[in-house]
Amino acid sequence: MEKAIVLLSGGQDSATCLAIAQQTYSDITCVCFDYGQRHRIEIEYSKQLAALAESDFQCIDVRFMADLSASALIHSDQAITHAEGALPSTFVPGRNALFLTVAAMVAAQKGANVIVTGVCQTDFSGYPDCRDVFIQLQEQTINAAMDINLKIETPLMHLTKAETVLKMKDMGRMDWYALTHTCYDGARPACGTCPACKLRLAGFLSAGISDPLPYRQGDGSDQFGT
Repeated sequence: MEKAIVLLSGGQDSATCLAIAQQTYSDITCVCFDYGQRHRIEIEYSKQLAALAESDFQCIDVRFMADLSASALIHSDQAITHAEGALPSTFVPGRNALFLTVAAMVAAQKGANVIVTGVCQTDFSGYPDCRDVFIQLQEQTINAAMDINLKIETPLMHLTKAETVLKMKDMGRMDWYALTHTCYDGARPACGTCPACKLRLAGFLSAGISDPLPYRQGDGSDQFGT
């Protein structure tokens, strides 16, 4: 029985990765992180997605990160900005490196040899720790540090958001997207105007499919006359 750890934030990409992993691995543990994110509502949706997949679920408290970063993704008093030539204000330095290291510890404890994560450098929002080169180096570092043979799988690494949506459709799991949260605002309905919402909606528009989520503005379903 091959075991896998799925990093499940509760967002669109991680839900897609969970659906992919469900088709491949017989024993899945979903791991999410509470790092004090302003959109903590995603944690509740990650629980619901794990239940849909009949997978084990573990939420790990790493809220100490709030003391180490001024990121707008954690501190709601910081403006969400992305100036040309600069990292987005929502970037959390070291976040994915920490998440993958902790996930590797869970994997070692549970006897899993695969971590599945939804990072993507095609639509990576300017985050350097979503690039393929980082994942390769992090995998090498974890294996050297822990003397294990762990594989970090990134099935969405080279897909656009539209291709991700179409992949989910092909797997027959579009209904799962209704239980995801992407908006930085951390509320439902989603704002429809933050960078995360815009990227998500653009993906659905390009795929020609309506997003099942409700939006306060920019509802993707309006673009298809539904």
